[in-house]
Amino acid sequence: MRLANKVAIITGGANGIGLATARRFAEEGAKVVIADLKRDAIDAAVASTGAALGVIVDVTQRASVDALIADIKDRFGRIDILVNNAGITKDARLVKMTEIEFDAVVDVNLKGVFNCTQAVAEIMIAQGSGVILNASSVVGIYGNFGQTNYSATKFGVIGFTKTWFRELGPKGIRVNAVAPGFIATSILDTIPEKVIKQIEGRVALGRLGKPSEIASVYAFLASDDASYINGAVIEVSGGLTV
Repeated sequence: MRLANKVAIITGGANGIGLATARRFAEEGAKVVIADLKRDAIDAAVASTGAALGVIVDVTQRASVDALIADIKDRFGRIDILVNNAGITKDARLVKMTEIEFDAVVDVNLKGVFNCTQAVAEIMIAQGSGVILNASSVVGIYGNFGQTNYSATKFGVIGFTKTWFRELGPKGIRVNAVAPGFIATSILDTIPEKVIKQIEGRVALGRLGKPSEIASVYAFLASDDASYINGAVIEVSGGLTV
């Protein structure tokens, strides 16, 4: 098992890609902490994945994040992996997007990643080791109609990654990002079926991705098999063309 006894925190771990990643990490032997907002969903996720622990956290609130990190450090003595997976969408064209919609996405997708990474960095620096994995998106590489806020945050996550690997690499900490394409999760529920078919037509493999296919990449990057991969942004899109 590639992640045996590693302590891994997965934000947004109760659903979608986060849930699939929690399951895969647990299968690989990690002590998985699922961090999310809703207790019922967290408990169900822990039960279905074999995660070690489920904790309520709001990544936009620094006090909530600091409490999470302190609790995990107290319980397990270390933190080896952070997967910054928590994210939301509130789509609208530029001329229609409200300030509330813009700010909400920035708070979760960008500030939340900053909060969690800054909170865990000191622990990993003291250990002399750690892995930070950031969820970007193909939208953060190519942009997308109606996603000003989401695209900006996913571009920003790439900027975080390209900065933090330089700062933290000398401390023994690897920082990488994964840029999924269109994955079959609830985040696509608001997209009309006709549009989904159009998206599938733009993918060389002719289909949406599965959450487990992203989880596999996270598991690889978190493991020692990826010990010399640092600062990378790996697109996992089935061959999406734009």
